[in-house]
Amino acid sequence: MANQSMPHNLEAEAALLGCLIMDAEVQSDILERLRDEDFYQESHRVILAAMRAVYASHRTIDPVTLTDELTKSGDLEKAGGVQAITELAANTPSSANYREYLAILRRDAVNRALIRAANKVIENCQTGPEERDAVSYAEKLVYDISREEDSSDLRGLADGKDLEAILNKFEDIYRDPTTYRGLETGFTKLDKITHGLQKGTLDIIAARPGMGKTSLAMNIVEHVCLVKGKVAAVFSLEMPRQEILQRLLCAHAEVSMENALSGKLEGDDWKKLIYAYNKLQASKIYIDDSSSVTPAEILSKCRRLAAQQGSLDLVMIDYIQLMTSGEKMGGEYNRQQEIASITRFLKIMAKELDVPVIALSQLRRIQTKEPQLSDLRESGAIEQDADIVMFINRPEVTATPEEFAKGSVVKGAADLVIAKHRSGSLGRIQLRFVGETTKFVDVEDQGRPSEEPIFHPKKKEEGEDDIPFDDES
Repeated sequence: MANQSMPHNLEAEAALLGCLIMDAEVQSDILERLRDEDFYQESHRVILAAMRAVYASHRTIDPVTLTDELTKSGDLEKAGGVQAITELAANTPSSANYREYLAILRRDAVNRALIRAANKVIENCQTGPEERDAVSYAEKLVYDISREEDSSDLRGLADGKDLEAILNKFEDIYRDPTTYRGLETGFTKLDKITHGLQKGTLDIIAARPGMGKTSLAMNIVEHVCLVKGKVAAVFSLEMPRQEILQRLLCAHAEVSMENALSGKLEGDDWKKLIYAYNKLQASKIYIDDSSSVTPAEILSKCRRLAAQQGSLDLVMIDYIQLMTSGEKMGGEYNRQQEIASITRFLKIMAKELDVPVIALSQLRRIQTKEPQLSDLRESGAIEQDADIVMFINRPEVTATPEEFAKGSVVKGAADLVIAKHRSGSLGRIQLRFVGETTKFVDVEDQGRPSEEPIFHPKKKEEGEDDIPFDDES
């Protein structure tokens, strides 16, 4: 589409620049928020840049200082000359309507961005990409425009509305403690500490290989969907769909998967499996086992699922280190930067979809017996972006025969350690792992102290690296 047909309003652009020259309050309110792309005419962009320079040097913005700045930068002619600068203020009767002028600019800027995005989509489609790639590309372009427009202003507290809303929330909770309860996981003590998984949060479950992080996550999905009747999207980058369903079926039926695979099922087992089969068939668990999926593709699929089902309550991703950002990494490839980009996108995705996102993560191979936040593989951004970080620790996995003989390690004992909780307390939750059904269950007491977790900083061991390894969940 030709540029001359692009949406624009030169009068509104000139009027807004005139308001900036006339009124210091307008400058402090919107100058730093204005973007070059808000202006269609190149001369107006040049004037905006000069205004920023004058403002940054703590000088008054007026025709004289602007002309001086444009002369020094050699851009006076590009801006239209001295006459154009003078006319901006002279032709603007009042600065009272600056917000209306700004709204016009933003509307036209968004429409121009959408038109350019549409042209890119057309060009991309003409190259014949795969259907999934074409849709993902189009949705990402539109999502990026939406995200740029999603900004909020600094607001004071004088009107009291936000504070009143918080007090009303506290009053509602006082009358009914379950009013603002999040999504229940099925684990009593975990729900007590977290008040359920909250909407818009990124919740990390991390563990070494073989500790059962996939099992724990799927136990939560099982409770959310089969017990509470909610909708969940599961993205498994490693485990095939059939294996996930196999685990779900045996876990919900509480039937030994080993017996099922070795042909040793008995009469009651079959009854339990048929009951679990019917429950799963009627559930709203949606599984994607694509081995290569980007955060943008996950967001796209979740948007469509939410639209189809009318709601989406939980997203589970297994696991972060198998993901790619889908972005072209400029310069030297840096896996830590890519992981940081992925986790940031997942957090933004959780907020946009307004659901808790459970993402699984590896821990470093070399570590202390008690997992630490510093053991998260490849990026501190995982810790930074997460609202909750939980570690699974099962002493029996690494125990020696001597420890079993002494009775210092309890078979099946597991700790779920909450190492980070942005909105609450930390804690250690005792669970029991039933290996034959790949299921974690609540336990009242395992004869072990229930002390708070203590975290120590950990130095990277000599020779330790971040090379991905196969994860047995």
